[in-house]
Amino acid sequence: MKTTIQERWGTHPKDVKRYDTAQLRNAFLVEKLLEPDAVLMTYTHNDRLIIGGAFPVNEDLKLETVDLIRSAYFCERREAGIVCIENEGAVTVDGVSYALSYKDAVYVGRGAKEIVFKSKAGQPPAKFYFASAPAHKEYPTAKITAQMRRVRELGAKATSNERTLNQLILNEIVPCCQLQMGLTEIKEGSVWNTMPPHTHTRRMEAYFYFKVPEKQSVCHFMGEPQETRHLFIGNEQAVISPSWSIHSAAGTGNYTFIWAMCGENLDYDDMDTFTADKLQ
Repeated sequence: MKTTIQERWGTHPKDVKRYDTAQLRNAFLVEKLLEPDAVLMTYTHNDRLIIGGAFPVNEDLKLETVDLIRSAYFCERREAGIVCIENEGAVTVDGVSYALSYKDAVYVGRGAKEIVFKSKAGQPPAKFYFASAPAHKEYPTAKITAQMRRVRELGAKATSNERTLNQLILNEIVPCCQLQMGLTEIKEGSVWNTMPPHTHTRRMEAYFYFKVPEKQSVCHFMGEPQETRHLFIGNEQAVISPSWSIHSAAGTGNYTFIWAMCGENLDYDDMDTFTADKLQ
């Protein structure tokens, strides 16, 4: 198996104003997170979040530690959230196997020593997306079942942002330190996510876009509300959103994305919103 990790430094909003397209993409876009029989990760210095993907095709994949975090094992000082994004498989945590199908998730608490990704035998290989944040306390590893998800129906057809929000990892659903995750499905005929856009100074966020149709794209908007920027993003790519940046997008078709947040505030609704007419 193969394990790799990229490193991304934090940025100041005044510096980002001078970035050209290439600099913007190098700083915030994660172009590849899924590769057969590999675990690919990106580490951002924004709240030290790690995002990654595991795609076990011919072999099981272990979530190994990397030199960048200088730990004996990956979750020695970290918690993690894992979501199955395609087909069926399992995640084994310290010998306990959690069967997962599409949209199922597992919260892995600090101190878990062995995490293994597996595809279901005889079936198309599973794909997994995960996020990890530093943790100050141990909480039990737990599977988030369909019955545990919190589902919100948001937006409207009239504003092209009708979508289903699936909250997966929140401290009201499963005990956790600072990591929060969920999956949002844009309904057919709608294109916008996170409208009205917002910032949340007390935590950063990463968006992972998938189920983007072939030859289609998602235009992700970021930056300060008074000076926005954009990134065109393809299928199974991610974008890092600092706490000072809005995060919103419009696709050339409907799509799905996973959001992962970490920081010092666990109040999901703690955000500063900006109506579309106020953006520049």
